[in-house]
Formats: sequence, C-alpha cells, structure tokens
Amino acid sequence: MPTPIKMPALSPTMEEGTLAKWLVKAGDTVSAGDLLAEIETDKATMEFEAVDEGTIASIEVEEGTEGVAVGTVIAMMTGEGESVEDAAKAAPADEPETKKTEQKTEAKKADAPAEPAKAQPRESAAPQKAPPAPEKDADRIFASPLARRIAEQKGLDLASVEGSGPRGRIVKADVESAKAGRPASEAKPGAVAGPVDGSLDGDAPFEEEKVSGVRKVVAKRLTAAKQEVPHYYLSVDIRLDALLAARADLNKMLEADGVKLSVNDLLIKALAKALMRTPQAHVSFQGETLHRYQRADISVAVASPKGLITPIIRGADRKSLPEIATEMKELAGKAREGKLQPHEYQGGTASISNLGMFGIKQFDAVINPPQGMIMAVGAGEQRPWVKDGQIVPATVMTASGSFDHRAIDGAEGAQLMEAFKQMCEQPMGMML
Repeated sequence: MPTPIKMPALSPTMEEGTLAKWLVKAGDTVSAGDLLAEIETDKATMEFEAVDEGTIASIEVEEGTEGVAVGTVIAMMTGEGESVEDAAKAAPADEPETKKTEQKTEAKKADAPAEPAKAQPRESAAPQKAPPAPEKDADRIFASPLARRIAEQKGLDLASVEGSGPRGRIVKADVESAKAGRPASEAKPGAVAGPVDGSLDGDAPFEEEKVSGVRKVVAKRLTAAKQEVPHYYLSVDIRLDALLAARADLNKMLEADGVKLSVNDLLIKALAKALMRTPQAHVSFQGETLHRYQRADISVAVASPKGLITPIIRGADRKSLPEIATEMKELAGKAREGKLQPHEYQGGTASISNLGMFGIKQFDAVINPPQGMIMAVGAGEQRPWVKDGQIVPATVMTASGSFDHRAIDGAEGAQLMEAFKQMCEQPMGMML
C-alpha cells in the first residue's frame, strides 16, 4: 500500500500551518530522518522529517499553500515493492475540501425549517421513480488549493485548464502557464481603488499584505491580555554608570573567550535576580490558584520579520552572564530566521522588552499571559542627576513594570522595581 505523508502537528496548539517549502520533489528517494519540508506554524518555521524510507511519488500540496489542516495528505510515498505511478494514482483528491463542503451542506439542511407536508392526490399515490443518481465526480474539478487561488487571481475558469498532475489534477504550473483573464477582484474602469465600506482607509492607495501566523497569535494574545488582565504600571529612573563600567571590565576579561556582553544581557540577569529576591511578585494568576515560581525563566521580546516573539532564557537567575549572552545571541538569531523550536519560546515566568536601541525613553508594555509582569526598559541617556545635593551628569535609564493586579498588589510590584533598580545600580549583586 502507498504511504500518505500527512500535515504534522508540530506544536501542541497547532491546527493548521503553511507549507512554506518542499525540500524534496517527486521521484526523490528518502530515508528516515531526511528533511522533507519546511512548515510555518503560528510561531516559527520548522523542518519536517521523514519517518520511513521510500520514494516520493507525488506532491499533493504545493509549497506556499496556507491554512493546511493537520492531517491533510500533502504527499504520497511508495510502499514496498510498489511503483511510483501506482502510489501517485492512490493520492486522495481534495478530500479535506470535499468533507468541508459536505459538512456545510448537511448543516444548511439541518438549519432549514421543515416544510409542511402536502396532501397528495390519489392519482399521485403510486410510487414515483427515483431521479437518476448524478454521475460521481462528473462536475468536480480536481485542483490543488494553491492552483485554485492563483486561478481566482488571474480570472481563469478552471474548467478550461488541463491538469498535468496525478489523475489530471490541476497544479500551480498549469494555471501559471494558462492565458490570464481579468482578475475577478480588478476594479471596474473609473472605480476608486480601496475599501468601499466607508472604512478609515478612504481613497488612499494601499497594498494588501497577508497577516503572518506569528502576527495573528500576537494580536489574539495581546488583545485578550488588555481585555482580561487589569494592568497597572510602575516606573523608576535607574543610574547605569556602575553597570556600564562593570560591563566594560567584564568584556575585557571575556575577550579571549570570544564572548561580548550586551547591556540587555545584564538587564536579563538583573530582572531574574530581582524576581528571586521578591517572590511575592514572581507569580501568575491561574483562576483559582496562584503559581509561585522557584526559578526565573525570562522571556525576552525579539522583533522578527514575521512579528514579535519571546525566546526564553531558562533559569536566568542561576546562569552566568557569559552563558546568558551566548544563549541569547543564539536564540535571537533563530527567532529572526523563524527557526525557534516550541520549547524555546513556550513558557516563561516574566518578560523583558528593551526598546532603548531605538532611542525610546520610556514605554509601557503589554503583559504576556499567563505571566504576571513584564519589564519595559528605555534608552540610557545623559541626564542631570542629584547626588549629595549636587547636580551631576549621569547615564540614566527609565524602566517601567507592567503588573497583573489580580496576582500582584501595588506594594509588591514596587518592591520588585526597587530590587531591579538596586541590581542595576549595584551590579556586583548579580554575581552573588
């Protein structure tokens, strides 16, 4: 029997994904562990490996196809002693779409009001002949989801396109080589481009961009956070001169090891140590219970081309500064490339977001549920500082903590901010 290769669930919450790129083609021989494809989940692009050996008979879902449900057959592989041609013929044709259509049809029938029974005259009481059954698949057009979308954009009638895939299935190449008509979405002559529903876009020209999976998750989670979590905010000004001097000294010592500490690495460590010193603020609200954490796992906000993601430095309170710096550099690189694994971004006990490199002086961040707090740090800049009654120049940074009032009271949040400030202004405390 041919072996179907199905869309995998690459994370516990994954229901669908984008088949970003095929790493094999029809006719390739693969072994267990070989990479088959790159699949974009809601948070990252992950590699999908073969679990058996065989020959790829056909590709059923073209690369670039979005919204592929978990369990959908995306390719066919030969079984033992089976030809590639036989395996390709066994590929299912648009089974997920067929099921969805049938389910919608059944739902409509169930929701439709029942018609009252009509009395039949005696002449029509005789048994009626059943209408002839429609020929199976007579009007169906077999085409990949990507081919359907391209055809719609080009204004093509799929009935006029000849398929070159298995059993005459229309694939991407078929619609791309077909003669294009006017796209169905093209505006009529004289029409103004843009929305027609009176939205705020008005008649300003614009380009549409698909929302990435990462952006969708960020939008969903942070909207829920602002709607459900009662935020409050506390800010402190922190003198950074001692921290910057300590960083310079440490970097001279670590130069031979090829490690360079950033200010952010020290702030991650400072937050982790501050959380462990104020356990009353190192909690999360879980409905009927509070989770009090025994270890500081710091989620670090990283901007990627696809949206915000927060890789985690686990046990940051116990790790050395060189360990944090090395791990953060690796995680940030993977985050920007969309290569983070689920265990590298799922979880965390508190977060930190640093916009200082953009010159931002101060901002309030949105809590990342179910965490109880996030620390937002701005740029270190020269400001006047009062010391012993005298005004002196100092490098000062404003840090703002956002707290979940359901779990952390104002005084407890203030104690954490005080501990964080102390760690930054007396950085030797991080080494203890």
